[in-house]
Amino acid sequence: MKRGLLALILAVLMTAMATAAPKSYSLSSPDGKVVAGISAGNEISWTLSFNGKSIISPSAISMTLDDGTAYDGKVKFLKAIKRKGDETVSTPFYKKATVNNRYNELTLSYKTFDVVFRAYDQGVAYRFVSKAPAPFVVKNEQATFNFAGDWDAFIPYVRDGERTIKQQFNSSFEHIYAHIPLSEWTTGRLAFLPLAVQIPGGGLLNITESSLEHYPGMYLWNEDKDSSLEGMWALYPKDIAYGVAHNNLQGIVMDHEDFIAVADPGQAFPWRIVTITANDAEMLDNDMVFNLSRPQVEGDFSWVKPGKVAWDWWNDWNLYGVDFKAGINTETYKYYIDFASSHGIEYVILDEGWAVTGAADMFQVIPEIDLPEIINYGKSKNVGIILWAGYWAVHRDMEHVFQHYSEMGVKGFKIDFMDRDDQIMVDFCWDAARLGAKYHMMIDFHGAYKPAGLLRTYPNVINKEGVAGLENLKWSGQELDQVGYDVTIPYVRMVAGPMDYTQGAMRNATRGNFYGINNEPMSQGTRCRQLAEYVIFEAPFTMLCDSPSNYMREEECTSFIASVPTVWDETKALDGKIGEYAVIARRSGKDWYVGAMNDWNPMDLDIDLGFLPAGKYSIEIFRDGINADKAARDYAHEKKEISVSASSPSVKAHLAPGGGWVAKISKL
Repeated sequence: MKRGLLALILAVLMTAMATAAPKSYSLSSPDGKVVAGISAGNEISWTLSFNGKSIISPSAISMTLDDGTAYDGKVKFLKAIKRKGDETVSTPFYKKATVNNRYNELTLSYKTFDVVFRAYDQGVAYRFVSKAPAPFVVKNEQATFNFAGDWDAFIPYVRDGERTIKQQFNSSFEHIYAHIPLSEWTTGRLAFLPLAVQIPGGGLLNITESSLEHYPGMYLWNEDKDSSLEGMWALYPKDIAYGVAHNNLQGIVMDHEDFIAVADPGQAFPWRIVTITANDAEMLDNDMVFNLSRPQVEGDFSWVKPGKVAWDWWNDWNLYGVDFKAGINTETYKYYIDFASSHGIEYVILDEGWAVTGAADMFQVIPEIDLPEIINYGKSKNVGIILWAGYWAVHRDMEHVFQHYSEMGVKGFKIDFMDRDDQIMVDFCWDAARLGAKYHMMIDFHGAYKPAGLLRTYPNVINKEGVAGLENLKWSGQELDQVGYDVTIPYVRMVAGPMDYTQGAMRNATRGNFYGINNEPMSQGTRCRQLAEYVIFEAPFTMLCDSPSNYMREEECTSFIASVPTVWDETKALDGKIGEYAVIARRSGKDWYVGAMNDWNPMDLDIDLGFLPAGKYSIEIFRDGINADKAARDYAHEKKEISVSASSPSVKAHLAPGGGWVAKISKL
């Protein structure tokens, strides 16, 4: 009897010890500078330090299921597994030809789930992985980011903050940044990702996510007005009003369930990512979202052709010097095709209006458009046709839409007005990507959440919006500081992936001269700023936003824009400070392109060309003209030879207010 009692006591103690996992682990990046501390007691929490400095204090993580159970430290602990990863990944359409995926990993294995941590030289990430044998419901998730101080952040609030939290889940994911301390967060407002935090004494941090699949996207909020941010997720839609809002093209959630997701057996949940750099410029070249994405699906994607697109909507179909009435009609699009063909531009897009407005039917084409004629004319000129498509018009008959227009010869869709990232909408994007791959159709998701892994898995998804791009200048006044935004997004939004920003304006304005106008829109900042954006902004599928008539009056600039590659073999972050300026170099083949742009303060830069081998080079430069501070269209174009050596590794660049500088460098 005593022996049996002793055995029972020992069994209980062993079970208790197994349930209470070892208290703490330390996981360092390969270079040792990034250190994640993981506590695995009754509560799972993590910390982050960088170069010996505390960045994130203990922050709890968990998932709650609808049956009352949870993925947390109270579940029976099984074991801890450490491993290293080091692989080189080829990339078809990215800012570099290959990416090094090098990390240290720790998996805490529990009876019903795993939680996996990875430490990279560029940051840290974690994810939950279920062991459930059957589908289950996720009630909620806990993700906290307790910063070590009340630091300044760049916060992309959801627009219209007076709405309820549930109403804010309907979002276009495009807004300028509030640059404020964490504790000054506006009560009741959500922010979408990525979000940046400045580290005192230098350094920058971004919070974002990857492998977002069959699950809602994460928002952040700070209801306590302290230095702690918490994750929040859109509730699962219960009632959706389809075919409403903008031209009957959207799906508006009218009511929600009390949970966030219906999960699959063994589902791996999104990676929660914190990127971190010692200085701002390093954030201009960060690969963590790519590395933490699901690898490319099997199949042949050689048919996917990145490139540039002559775009109609921003310039309001505003042609001049022609003998026909410009507008949404066959003659206008044939003119756009002629322009594209003469400049080596790969595509022309037919934006909103080619299908009957309000019908939300991709098969009701307006009588002014002869779509087969436009497609065949483009084919004869080696120009592909892209069709704009509203979300509901695609979703209601998706496979038929993809099959029909693929067989007609259309090269892809620009799908717009999703404006949500709940689980149903995330699933839609994956379904569209899959069907696009099946029918050899490229996709540019406009009116959509940020990139979070899909673009690596399905390379036919060639770009995403989720950025407050140039379109805002059609209706905004001088209260909008687009110039300041432009030198912020490379450090925040672009960390997540490509941006369909839609640059290329040929009408340019200084700060005092700018005004919003729909049919002859202009940019804020100089002409050379628009040129530099083709190098600085990552976008395998890039719009030329202005009218062919304007481009043909500006042949020097247009030829240069058309010649800039959209995918790259190598990227170098050269210099920069968030919200002030950015300098990036990118290589395609043997040629390097360097772009620089600044805020509204004029600036003189020494651009370091030390990445080039010593020798003589030909350099073609577009720089702000001497009067660009008054006439933003003023620029100078020059070609010359330069020598690069250890004693002379840089080139000087002067940037006007809201300015830009761009160069193509070739070895002699």
